Amino acid sequence: MGKIYERIDGRLRTFIEEQPLFFTGTAPLTGDGHVNISPKGRSGSLRVLDDRTVAYLDFGGSHAETIAHLRENGRITLMWCAFTGPPNIVRVHGTGVPVYRDDPRFAELVKEFDDADAPGLRAVIVVTAKLISDTCGFAVPLMDYREERTLHAEYFGRKSDDEFASYCEGKDHVAVSLDGLPALPLPLPPRPRS
Repeated sequence: MGKIYERIDGRLRTFIEEQPLFFTGTAPLTGDGHVNISPKGRSGSLRVLDDRTVAYLDFGGSHAETIAHLRENGRITLMWCAFTGPPNIVRVHGTGVPVYRDDPRFAELVKEFDDADAPGLRAVIVVTAKLISDTCGFAVPLMDYREERTLHAEYFGRKSDDEFASYCEGKDHVAVSLDGLPALPLPLPPRPRS
């Protein structure tokens, strides 16, 4: 049976930090808008900041739906599944805030991620938990983790910061979501120097 938790600590924190993959879920307020679910899995790109706060690195890609939904309403759910070991699913339901490159908090947050900070980083998403729960995960299949895919890091690693900014401006659904909501603010500001 599922349980509700007051905080992310002990067993829950360990479980979250050990998973190589998690999912984000967001949606616009309009009833006919597109619900978005995104897999996230670049190694080291998620941190539990404290017992009610989680942050992850938001890299460039095909869309910016999560950012658009957070800008509109702030609602987000993060989910981790145990694909090995005992069955378990953990969810953090909460509110999220995208912290962009030109935000004074950006540089300090990025320091939390050590080697995961990489080219193609658009924002840090900070999630404050309102409800933390786990469920059995009995129907989640057992799967073996093989290795990181390096394609994303390699692709964006070949781009200068200016080239990455141009990439963002040239992609559909980065500045504006599928439903026409404002998404990533453009032009993309340069990375702050540390």
